[in-house]
Amino acid sequence: MDEWLVAVLVGVVQGALEWLPVSSEGTIALTLTIVADATPDAAVSYALFLHAGTAMAATVFYRDEIVDVLRTLPGLRPRSAFERPTADLAFLGVGTAVSGVVAISAYKLLEHLVSDLTGGAFVALIGGLLIVTGLVQRVAESRGGGLVQRVAESRGGGPDKERPTLFDAVLVGGLQGLAILPGVSRSGTTVSALLLRGYEGVDSLRLSFLLSIPAALGAGVLAVLDTGVAGISPGAAVVALAVSGVVGYLTVGALVALARRVAFWGICIGFGSLAVVGGALLVL
Repeated sequence: MDEWLVAVLVGVVQGALEWLPVSSEGTIALTLTIVADATPDAAVSYALFLHAGTAMAATVFYRDEIVDVLRTLPGLRPRSAFERPTADLAFLGVGTAVSGVVAISAYKLLEHLVSDLTGGAFVALIGGLLIVTGLVQRVAESRGGGLVQRVAESRGGGPDKERPTLFDAVLVGGLQGLAILPGVSRSGTTVSALLLRGYEGVDSLRLSFLLSIPAALGAGVLAVLDTGVAGISPGAAVVALAVSGVVGYLTVGALVALARRVAFWGICIGFGSLAVVGGALLVL
């Protein structure tokens, strides 16, 4: 297939799947192997590079939130970092650091590469976790409020779990770092973890996507510095990056809008079911 058509195709795939509980990296690597006869190293490198496009999309979409978070920087103090108003900034800082350490270690494993079977199993497992999460949310809603809220209160998170903690940052950052492995869904693992920690759906998406920005940019830079985008002309690489950014911006907006209008448990179960089916297909 012509490299320009491949660039558009993988850009659309990256932009659409980055926010869903399926592995965009694994899907793109598989797509490139099939339609472009790419080697595993080249396919994974291209997939990591495209994360920079969706990072830019998230930056534009959450630009106001990013500005608000950065404004709290002068008031950041180590002992009170996870108190308001610097809690979000501390979460992003610690989460990014943990994510970087875990991702670099996982990237070393990536050179030995997980098999398609393992990738499919990861996707199915993530889907199952989302379905369970959705069912828990549904039970809590049907009983007038209470399961996830009570769990959050018992852990000191407050009734709405709006203030991230150090544990949240380490947990979510570590899970995000593992998502550098093909087959591991970044959004699926991080959003699931935040939901199970008692956050509301929209807050889970916001924190997950904000945390993805430095990680995604870092993944793109790491891929280029390590192996480059092998076999791809600069023009095609730019097209793929631009397409992933535009599609990513449109899809993240649609997903967040959906989360505001529809009970998040339904979104979790729906996307989780898709991930289970997709993972099962990869295994087969």
